[in-house]
Amino acid sequence: MFTGIVEEVGEIVDVVAQEDAARLRVRGPVVTSDARPGDSIAVNGVCLTVVDPTTGEFAVDVMGETLQRSSLAGATAGTRVNLERAVAAGDRLGGHIVQGHVDGTATVAERVEHEQWTTVRFHVLHGLTRYVVEKGSIAVDGVSLTVTEVDDESFAVGLIPTTLRETTLGERTVGSTVNLEVDVVAKYVERLVGPHTAGQSQGK
Repeated sequence: MFTGIVEEVGEIVDVVAQEDAARLRVRGPVVTSDARPGDSIAVNGVCLTVVDPTTGEFAVDVMGETLQRSSLAGATAGTRVNLERAVAAGDRLGGHIVQGHVDGTATVAERVEHEQWTTVRFHVLHGLTRYVVEKGSIAVDGVSLTVTEVDDESFAVGLIPTTLRETTLGERTVGSTVNLEVDVVAKYVERLVGPHTAGQSQGK
């Protein structure tokens, strides 16, 4: 489990394509300071298992399902990524509960610069906005953010200078692709109540 509080911005240094998979080597001196094989690290919000950690770097295997659902499919050497280690028991939960299970991607539709902050609107596919609510939490490229506006096809967030400076979101421009993870509670609620409400509107 993660909190969506990015520890450092790392860099992909190598990509090895495999059959329906890929192995990435990532540079991240902070997150590898205590990394062991089998540990979990979120890379742009995707929970991946550490393989072959070395000084300042670690490798991860990315399966086809993850490549289909996330922006890691387009990763190349030099791509900058947000990194976060799994939260330890007893740590402060500074953001919100993030599983590292990306639901899909979105594109930056608009950026509006204000004096002290920036509004970013994301265009969302695959019907994911049904899980998004105003003032609710969402993870964008692994960053825990609060939704300020939402409609059927998009949502907006406000980014403070710290977020713009210390994550890759400050580098995202109109058209950039980002990973999304919606609130897991919303998905469980839909799963549980869906069968009981499916026919109500037709029956009235």
